Amino acid sequence: MGCRFARFGEEKMSQGRSDAELRLVTPGMAIGPCAGKRIGSGAIALNEEIIATKLGWAREFNGTVSVDPINSSYIPRSGDLIVATVAEVRNNLWFMNINGAFQGLLPMSLAPWKVEFGAARQHMGIGDVALARVQEVDECHNVVLTMKGIGLRRLNQGALLTVPVNHIDRIKGKDNSTLERLKAASDCRIIVGQNGKVWVDGDAQGIAWSRAAIEIAQRCGHKETFEAELSAHENNAPNRGEQ
Repeated sequence: MGCRFARFGEEKMSQGRSDAELRLVTPGMAIGPCAGKRIGSGAIALNEEIIATKLGWAREFNGTVSVDPINSSYIPRSGDLIVATVAEVRNNLWFMNINGAFQGLLPMSLAPWKVEFGAARQHMGIGDVALARVQEVDECHNVVLTMKGIGLRRLNQGALLTVPVNHIDRIKGKDNSTLERLKAASDCRIIVGQNGKVWVDGDAQGIAWSRAAIEIAQRCGHKETFEAELSAHENNAPNRGEQ
């Protein structure tokens, strides 16, 4: 092509380390060699180099190099575990806000209860929160949800938080290690949906601590200081004195 792409600072990628700082890249920037790497979203392989196709944070996780866009929206995929909110109720289905460009449809045949026609509101009303999976997404962007499956249910009480979808992996951590730390420190039940919705249930102190911890992940999840800031926050955890 005759173009010389800017090198990615001649620095190594993060190798999946949780303490490595992500770096801002622009479209056309060379991230690094593609030998032995898988190419994720936001990047392509060209002339044995991994090239960014989006403006965002370059990262390597479990051998896959990708670029998380600075501003991204949720794109539903079949099998996604999501936290959704009821936006509208009809006689035989619920319209669910899934934090995406389109609403999700939950037909009563895929609800976890036996629902009589016209009785949908007796089980879930507008504003209720549910843990569901994406059953399918068709070519017309119709998103069909299901609540038939282990653990899928209406989520009572608790607090609902919203995080950028490109920060979800940072909040979860490798093999959910960071998420388990948050649960243990706050003594809360925490569910992170792939649509950027996070449900937290516990006492008021634990929910407040969890909210602050998630804000830390959002603010500096791409920085080398993330681990230090999270550890410092853990020292002030509600459950700290019981460990």
